[in-house]
Amino acid sequence: MIEAKRAAGTEHARAGGPPPGVAGGPPPGVTGGPPPGVGNPIEARTSGFEGREQLLGQAVAIAIRTLSDAVPYQHEINDALVKMHLAHVQFAKNQGLLKEVVADDVERMKPMLLRMKAAVEKTGNQEIALIGMFDRTACHYQLCLDSVTEPGRRVFKAPYGLVLEMGRRIGQFDLTEEEIHEVWTKPRFHGYAAVVGIRLKVSDLGPDRKITVELAD
Repeated sequence: MIEAKRAAGTEHARAGGPPPGVAGGPPPGVTGGPPPGVGNPIEARTSGFEGREQLLGQAVAIAIRTLSDAVPYQHEINDALVKMHLAHVQFAKNQGLLKEVVADDVERMKPMLLRMKAAVEKTGNQEIALIGMFDRTACHYQLCLDSVTEPGRRVFKAPYGLVLEMGRRIGQFDLTEEEIHEVWTKPRFHGYAAVVGIRLKVSDLGPDRKITVELAD
């Protein structure tokens, strides 16, 4: 019985088809099969980084170097960006210019925000504003590494805690996370929304340091 099955499978294969019980057809490039590179997961697969391999290698090397740095504390991949934000806000606080710095930040973002406004007005889809503010901008996803996209809302952890704690220990900053949320995070998002022509609800900073930004209309 076994020999008969083997013989049948051999004859089937000679006829150009797969052995009995095996899905599929002739391999690519063989008569009766798809052209080379079509339907072949090995030949057709690409990484999306063709021609940019050196750039990818540099990015991976920097990530490894950053995450390997555990002195004087375990660094995170967004540390430098977090510290830049903190230095910016601390300077504004020291100079009594917090409102002015927030307004200037909104002004810097206007070229992008006005494009979002035009798209929202054309389509009536306010989700475009959230996509532009959170999903399609490295200013957000490189800062807030755990940002989660949900219909009509975005949820992420306030990113400043670790670097802020380390900086406070040595006298770099006297800010608190709650303070940053109220004087920097909230007013910027509301400012962006005003330019786009929508309304947002920005949650308070919860005990888990999570922030929810959602469409208010």
